[in-house]
Amino acid sequence: MTAPVLVIGIGNPFRSDDRAGLEVARRIKRSTNDCFDVLEFASNPMALLDTWKGYDEVLLVDAVSSNSKPGTFQIINAVEQKISASLFNTSTHNMSVAEAIELARNLGRLPKQLLVYGIEGKNFQFGETLSPYMNGVIEDVVCHILSRIP
Repeated sequence: MTAPVLVIGIGNPFRSDDRAGLEVARRIKRSTNDCFDVLEFASNPMALLDTWKGYDEVLLVDAVSSNSKPGTFQIINAVEQKISASLFNTSTHNMSVAEAIELARNLGRLPKQLLVYGIEGKNFQFGETLSPYMNGVIEDVVCHILSRIP
């Protein structure tokens, strides 16, 4: 049996669309698929370096603000390309996800494969409700991740 893939859903459960990554993680967990280890991550992105230690493949899911159409998503191969810090400009932490990934790259601590799923949000204000268009894109991301199973 191959090692599980680590899925990390990042977000703040109290900042509306910023909870999108957490919701993806919850839905992946409910799929009861043993090909994935799933974590909900709401702490400092610097801790990611220890969180993914020992995993060859990591799928990181977070809400982004890139001026794309809200409710869409993009996939970035973070091993092959640098992540723009402006993608994660809604971070509520001292260090953004992009900065943590680039620090890991500089320290030689990236996993062999790191895909970042960026879900375009619109509302990052305080609140526990996702924007209406987010449910569809969250389900699309879940399906895309589950389709990676051989």
